[in-house]
Amino acid sequence: MDALDFTGQAVLVVGGSSGIGNGVAHGFLKQGAKVHVWGTRPTAGDYADVVGSDLTGLIYDSVDVADRTQITDSASKIANLDVLILCQGTVVYRRGEFEPDGWDRVMAVNLDSLMDCARVFHDRLATARGSIIIVSSVSGFQSNRGNPAYAASKAGAVSLTKTLGEAWARDGIRVNGLAPGLVATKLTAVTTENPQRLQGALRAIPIGRMGTPEDMAGAALFLASPLAAYVAGQTLIVDGGLSLS
Repeated sequence: MDALDFTGQAVLVVGGSSGIGNGVAHGFLKQGAKVHVWGTRPTAGDYADVVGSDLTGLIYDSVDVADRTQITDSASKIANLDVLILCQGTVVYRRGEFEPDGWDRVMAVNLDSLMDCARVFHDRLATARGSIIIVSSVSGFQSNRGNPAYAASKAGAVSLTKTLGEAWARDGIRVNGLAPGLVATKLTAVTTENPQRLQGALRAIPIGRMGTPEDMAGAALFLASPLAAYVAGQTLIVDGGLSLS
């Protein structure tokens, strides 16, 4: 039996409408899973003009995860769940996270909603003896001087992964994390679409290139599979060696 065969399993990728989440969603779809994705735009058709978004074959729902009521309402549409990928994220540039509104918005999406989503699906995942993958960032392990809320929220996500990994293992739920390095998404466009900044960033990556959503999908598939059956509470850093020095 192929350990990476997810045929017959239900997967939800929160934040799966574009970028890393979309790549992860298609990774599971290719392995036979029934894949739900949550995004913020009203319909799947509203992503037609978004680079890095392909909702073909995915089951889309519009959810603002900063709103607990929307999480609960949309979760009720998914009867069974085997894998929950928490890939939601936002950032506020131009020092906006130093102000209360920017701080609160980023923390609500990047940290609070992780627990809200995990909590609402706990029983379904326990029944399936399933898994949760919390997508954080290498920013959770280092300073990010222009984005205090982003860095703090990602550090919180790493800590939450450890805590839920221990707390829920006996419930039959494996909780692990994934910390991407530099991947071209709408959140990193300030770097990836600036040639000078990108050149500097690439010099710091030993492998010599940016990561791709497909790179992150491979790591997520491993963590959700029987190959990682004895892995709990760990965050796998997938950054091409960026954080090694």
